[in-house]
Amino acid sequence: MQVYDVLIIGAGPCGLAVGIEAAKAGLSHLILEKGSITESIRRYPKRMRFFSTAENIEIGGIPFPISELKANRSEALQYYRKVAGYYHLNFKLFTEVTQVVKQDDLFEVQTAKGEAYHARKVIIATGYFDFPRHLGIPGENLPHVTPYYDEPFLYSFSKVVIVGAANSAVEAALELYRHDVDVTIVHRGEDFRPTVKYWLVPDVKNRVREGKIKTRFNSLTTAIEPKRVQIENVETGESEWIDADFVLMLIGYVPDGALLQRCGIELTQPSMVPVYDPETFETNVAGLYLCGTVVAGIHTEKVFIENGREHAAAIIDHIAGRKIRQVKELIERI
Repeated sequence: MQVYDVLIIGAGPCGLAVGIEAAKAGLSHLILEKGSITESIRRYPKRMRFFSTAENIEIGGIPFPISELKANRSEALQYYRKVAGYYHLNFKLFTEVTQVVKQDDLFEVQTAKGEAYHARKVIIATGYFDFPRHLGIPGENLPHVTPYYDEPFLYSFSKVVIVGAANSAVEAALELYRHDVDVTIVHRGEDFRPTVKYWLVPDVKNRVREGKIKTRFNSLTTAIEPKRVQIENVETGESEWIDADFVLMLIGYVPDGALLQRCGIELTQPSMVPVYDPETFETNVAGLYLCGTVVAGIHTEKVFIENGREHAAAIIDHIAGRKIRQVKELIERI
């Protein structure tokens, strides 16, 4: 039976960062990923550009040289692939983990394929992109409703309702408008979220002012039917139906809490924040660690690549018995 020093669940940027730190420390490692390498980034909108500047999403001390200040999706996919190759990271891709069981001083990591892997330490770096938030309203699972947006061409010359008013919703609305789509944004708040990328704010507000993007602020989405969406104004209580050929539910994501609990990790409710040591990132299960956004529960805006990548060094320091490098404080996006 092969036993790895470190087994990492998740091959996003933070999972790769842990693998790199393990390789640097001379620890044998295996990264299990249920999709492709950096699967979440691969599924981002095709023309998305990162909020953080390129140097702030670098990993492994490898520079990320690009012509612009901020990287786009394709540049990031190329960069992380090249870094993984440079460090000869050991992957088992398209392998979904279903449970982690501690057996004395070893962990058995079980997969959906019926395979099991064994390690002395396990780090979960699964992110959150696979688990979109739900409103729990009628029609949310209809085929014309989706929590993901990739590109505008499917929607040209149709009517789209976007639920949400954060970055993903604003970026989608602007791109759709510029590809001949009739767009309406529905949001329970009175304005766009304050975390929207600063360079998008004047653009979207000017398009709203011109009537090219419609909004229904202070409004809840209460039902979805083929060809229309029902909303309710939270101030007046009045309801109306909006025409919609497609509905984009861009209201965010949450970590896979069920997987964490199957691994024996305790969650704080209702925030779903797991129990872990903020210095070492070790959970209530000795030898089982968390890295990246998965530590934040439903507050996914608190941790992202820029600070999540730093968890890797602290985790491997603790595993290797070294002085633990301090992770910078969690920060809010501007």
